[in-house]
Amino acid sequence: MTNRIIAIVGMAGAGKSVVAAVLEVVGLTRIRFGDLTEQELDRRGLPVNEANERQIREELRSAHGMAAYALLNVSRIDAALATAGVVVDGLYSWEEYVVLKQRYGERLVTVAVVASPRTRQERLATRPERPLTPEESASRDRSEIEKINKGGPIAMADITLVNEDSFQDLERRAGVVAEGLK
Repeated sequence: MTNRIIAIVGMAGAGKSVVAAVLEVVGLTRIRFGDLTEQELDRRGLPVNEANERQIREELRSAHGMAAYALLNVSRIDAALATAGVVVDGLYSWEEYVVLKQRYGERLVTVAVVASPRTRQERLATRPERPLTPEESASRDRSEIEKINKGGPIAMADITLVNEDSFQDLERRAGVVAEGLK
């Protein structure tokens, strides 16, 4: 998997970070696009919540365009590629996908992790970090589809993992994907 970029796409609560963690264990360097949001929240001293996260995401995209997270992470990706493959945890917009595809071509492999809205809402309500109410989850879904163009990268994924079962099952299937990408 050296010199490959595996970009994980999916809606909140689908299991992207679970798949990214499996790929990290098999030797890829993990780059989480959401780190930029959290760093900016920390810099401003704002609490981590859905409203503040959304504000930061929208501000970054307003300042840098819809490909902001890809553009602001290219140097991290390039540096990591010097020594290992990369797993991008949380590719969001169509524009980010286009930037990465143009820059890395066939080295970019996208993996969509999908689950029903009900399954994702149940997971998001009970996750230990940044839990969301069903209303917040539905609002985030709408925002990511309507304002961030998140559907495109999911639709264009090279590999799709349906995650309606346990995270252990998803981990197993992610391991199979990792083996197939070697």
